[in-house]
Amino acid sequence: MALIANHPEKNIIRVQLSQNCILKELSQNELAELEPHLDISDHSKGDCLTHQGDHDLEVIFVLDGILKRSVANQHAKEMILRFTSERYMEATYASWKFNKAAPFSVITVTKARIARIAMPQWVAFIEAHPVLKQRFEMEVMRIMSSIMSHTISLHLLDAPGRVHRFLRKHPDLFDRMPKKELASYLNLSPETLSRLKNQGKI
Repeated sequence: MALIANHPEKNIIRVQLSQNCILKELSQNELAELEPHLDISDHSKGDCLTHQGDHDLEVIFVLDGILKRSVANQHAKEMILRFTSERYMEATYASWKFNKAAPFSVITVTKARIARIAMPQWVAFIEAHPVLKQRFEMEVMRIMSSIMSHTISLHLLDAPGRVHRFLRKHPDLFDRMPKKELASYLNLSPETLSRLKNQGKI
């Protein structure tokens, strides 16, 4: 991990942070105030950034790459809840509010670069910036709503319908995603996803 001020690509990172859906309305002074609390790190595909059951909670801003939020049962069977990519974020905010452990894992789907901040520091920052707090909490609710909608769609839509829904909502991710991960998210076999693509149904 590294602080932005010491990073060789600090200028690029600052631009990426300024484009984040949560941080983009902050002034330069506010971003500069936040910067010392952010750790920058690079990760390979398959790295676990947050472990299900962790008590050290945080907010993760995605600078580059794709992450997944997933849960695993006692038999280690995984269910992918969502993907997130550049300009968006992952957070265990609800867990922090209720003094609970992280109920999910956050894992890299591709090579990724992130900026992370410990939840106590983040909460202190947003309490001092009410407009930012409101935007952040709205995004947390939007994420929860999208996960619920996805879960419902798994029961209501057939295989082509699930794929078309993903393409409609995430057109930028389809060609970047490992198809095994996408198939798992859509509750399909990789063979079914491949067949649909080869048949021109997606």
